[in-house]
Amino acid sequence: RPRACSGCTGGPGGEGLDARPLPAWFDQAKVGVFVHWGVFSVPAWGSEWFWWHWRGEHRPDYERFVQHRFPPDTTYADFAPHFTAHDFQPREWAQLFRRAGARYVVLTTKHHEGFTNWGSSVSWNWNSLDMGPHRDLVGELGQALRESNIRYGLYHSLLEWFNPLYLADKESDFKTQNFVLKKTMPELYDLVLKYKPDLIWSDGDWEAPESYWNSTSFLAWLYNDSPVKDTVVVNDRWCNNCSCHHGGFYNCADKYKPGTLPTHKWEMCSSIDKLSWGYRSNMDIAELMDEASIIEELVQTVSFGGNYLLNVGPTKEGVIVPIFQERLLALGRWLDTNGEAIYESKPWRVQMENSTDTVWYTSKGPAVYAIFLIWPQDNVLKLSSPTSSPATQVTMLGFAGTLKWQKSPGKGLLITLPYMLPSPLPPQSGWTVKLEGVE
Repeated sequence: RPRACSGCTGGPGGEGLDARPLPAWFDQAKVGVFVHWGVFSVPAWGSEWFWWHWRGEHRPDYERFVQHRFPPDTTYADFAPHFTAHDFQPREWAQLFRRAGARYVVLTTKHHEGFTNWGSSVSWNWNSLDMGPHRDLVGELGQALRESNIRYGLYHSLLEWFNPLYLADKESDFKTQNFVLKKTMPELYDLVLKYKPDLIWSDGDWEAPESYWNSTSFLAWLYNDSPVKDTVVVNDRWCNNCSCHHGGFYNCADKYKPGTLPTHKWEMCSSIDKLSWGYRSNMDIAELMDEASIIEELVQTVSFGGNYLLNVGPTKEGVIVPIFQERLLALGRWLDTNGEAIYESKPWRVQMENSTDTVWYTSKGPAVYAIFLIWPQDNVLKLSSPTSSPATQVTMLGFAGTLKWQKSPGKGLLITLPYMLPSPLPPQSGWTVKLEGVE
């Protein structure tokens, strides 16, 4: 495996940063909400990479968009005053995320555009206190989440596309580190000391090696001396060869799906809007994940030992549009019934039925949970993986009483499900059978 991140394994006191055990809360939490919010929410078009596509790549569709909708000579900086957050109600956000079943929330404190959603002293006139909202968005959301007993994660991009200091360092082939010393590191330390996050979700690492970013010394401080040293969790995007190799938990690629059970704790981040992480004013219902696909992604992820981080992009005014709320609340309703099979669960010895990818397993102590995504037509659920015993008991989450079962002629169990009222529509997606006394 790449050893470019040598510091990540040879950390302080001779034991590597990779060796630090992951605080237990993260694996237990399972479900989080990601929030992409920034100046990119003003054009609200294409994606949160708007500035790069427009001024970095000079894509004609982006240039036409700005010509048609904004005054001549508009710059990206001209968007900032329109990022008002007028309707931002952090307590309402927190309540929504709680009802969605999220145990943690990750907010973009600064995306690749460099605009900080708090009053950073090294981001002159390009931060949410001096420009746009004139509010400390990071602090306000943090306070509301703490009141709702939800863990708080801070997304932070190491690089900034158009920061002159960064571009000069890049020009020197990353032999100089002015940007890191004057911008990246002061802001990371500031975020930790000011907001005491439970999680730091690093990004924007891909252009430069660990020796440029100084991430090892920051992580050593974070783990040994910072005010959050015992609880904080970090991901794997700290240098151009770290991803999927070094870090607290692994994100690997966006929307990563492993085919087998990973040995290392990981997280799958996904977005309700399949085409963007930031808000798009012209999104279409067909471009959004529906309730069934969200539940399916969650179930597959947790069966493989991962956490599921589902993204919404608020508007420039700070509204989470009703269609996103509806999706989050649908997930929350499903978790109200089936959360026992998700939160604090562990992968079972088998992750899915070998014959089908519509039955997935989790476990908790002696209990095994079989989550099936399609209701069997004959009302009989066939499970070939569990081995029954005389003590086997089968129940269904959300239904009173036990279910009848018999040994399958081959191997496993045949479970008679409760009778569902006939309906022209396929019923909601995903049900859980709890198996006790099986191996």
